[in-house]
Amino acid sequence: MGHSSISPIGIFSIYFLTLLLCTQGRHHFHKNKNSHSHYTYAPSIAPPPAEAPSPNSNDNYTNEPGFYDVRAFGGIGDGISDDTESLKMAWDAACQSELEVNVILLPRGLSFVIHPNIFTGPCKGSLLLRVDGTLMPPDGPESWPNNTSKRQWLIFYRINGMSLEGTGLIDGRGQKWWDLPCKPHKGPNGTTAPGPCDSPIALRFFMSSNLTVQGLRIKNSPQFHFRFDGCESVHIESIYITAPALSPNTDGIHIENTNDVRIYNSVVSNGDDCVSIGSGCYDVDIKNITCGPGHGISIGSLGNHDSRACVSNITVRDSVIKVSDNGVRIKTWQGGSGSVSGVTFSNIEMDSVKNPIIIDQFYCLSKECNNKTSAVFVSDILYTNIKGTYDIRHPPMHFACSDSVPCTNLTLSDIELLPAQGDMVLDPFCWNAYGNLDTLTIPPVSCLMEGIPPQSIVGNEIYHC
Repeated sequence: MGHSSISPIGIFSIYFLTLLLCTQGRHHFHKNKNSHSHYTYAPSIAPPPAEAPSPNSNDNYTNEPGFYDVRAFGGIGDGISDDTESLKMAWDAACQSELEVNVILLPRGLSFVIHPNIFTGPCKGSLLLRVDGTLMPPDGPESWPNNTSKRQWLIFYRINGMSLEGTGLIDGRGQKWWDLPCKPHKGPNGTTAPGPCDSPIALRFFMSSNLTVQGLRIKNSPQFHFRFDGCESVHIESIYITAPALSPNTDGIHIENTNDVRIYNSVVSNGDDCVSIGSGCYDVDIKNITCGPGHGISIGSLGNHDSRACVSNITVRDSVIKVSDNGVRIKTWQGGSGSVSGVTFSNIEMDSVKNPIIIDQFYCLSKECNNKTSAVFVSDILYTNIKGTYDIRHPPMHFACSDSVPCTNLTLSDIELLPAQGDMVLDPFCWNAYGNLDTLTIPPVSCLMEGIPPQSIVGNEIYHC
């Protein structure tokens, strides 16, 4: 065999992609048994994209420059054939094009089965991947290609300037993954059984920038629907994500180490967080989202395995959360470090939500989590104009802060949360939480301590980012 020179950067890239395919996602699950009620006022939400009529699959396709129809590369689109190579060839051709914008088309009326793959950049121009038909993976664990990671489906790596749009559907075909005995409540007698449990994230963007996802419907991902890692300038607009309320770990949109994010005018109904914000995220604006059923909109979980987490400048506004386990949530593990700061939750309607407002610094997925003396520092959190109804089995506000690292500067204004059923109003819960009330709240929050905590943590570097 001949020898060729490989640069250290090339070796690192190959090694890192190998690790990426083995990345383990989060796993958490809660039952969702809320009773239903409806709050009167809600922001307007763009309806889900209408499904396009099915044309004759023999329609001619264009060969114009900058336009790459997968059928021109051998794509069949019969819902059975493996069209992976056709999409890969179309991607490579578009990526190498000198044109400013290049369109890759999966046409309407056709269903394309694509096996797990990595689509890499950088490309010479911007790319538009237009899904007007149906895009789907192999159907379940038994159909997954051998010797291929079951933790990812489609990865977009090192892309600068890409749009994912269309009137079509991305169908994750998640049911057979959710039915694995290792999944919550799927084992004998409703238990979790041992065995292979990896399930793929549907769409993952990694180390990419200037990304747009717009107008798509995506349903039934085996695990997260979208995940953005190490990305910058992400705009998500008018998408529609659906999965059953009891589908495990099917977060709608998860971001990690990602900044300059805008998530607008979308609907998410699933079995986990509608939007989850992980460590390393800042400058995130979430507006006009209808969320639920699900687990609400969450910052975290953060600080697992004594890790350092930094999250700042997050805004969630003008949204509706309905029939969910949580409303707006900050969740951290004991033992972490770093901080969550500069967060605003504004103008949010709650409809029969179990925990409309919650900070949980004792987050744990088992009964074996021990008390620890460090925690992620939560400060400068504003809750304003949050109104609606809550499930009477849980308090409407829950501020459970670390024993050793209290939450500080929590501000509440124009909060009105009433029971979804009956007249019994539960008292909020506070533990080691400091803040102030700008207005009277319903119910009153008498447990929030004023001022600053006696043990100062200002000078401790482990709590600052």
